[in-house]
Amino acid sequence: MSRTVIAAVDDMFFISKIRATAEHLGVDLRFARNSDALLASARENRANLIIVDLHAQKIDPIALATALKSDPELQAIVLLGFFSHVQTDLMCEATKAGYDRVMPRSAFSKDLATILAG
Repeated sequence: MSRTVIAAVDDMFFISKIRATAEHLGVDLRFARNSDALLASARENRANLIIVDLHAQKIDPIALATALKSDPELQAIVLLGFFSHVQTDLMCEATKAGYDRVMPRSAFSKDLATILAG
């Protein structure tokens, strides 16, 4: 059984990088356009990991973490957020909101295969 990863990412560079890496690893990858779609997909597809660009425009990443971590059915899903390294305040806010892992974009890109492989 392959891993299922859901991503909430707006940036086309990261979308293509995540997609190519997931295909190479045989990871079932889904993209969500908004929080409701992401939560529904997480339930429906039994997600193992949710990746969120903390700068995404179509999702409130903090509200998403609160909703995910307060739902008994979804709270065990690993929630990873990535951010621009200069916005450490965003990193702190995401950690407080319930993200299991928060990392700079550069580290996310470098470790993407390991992250997706689980």
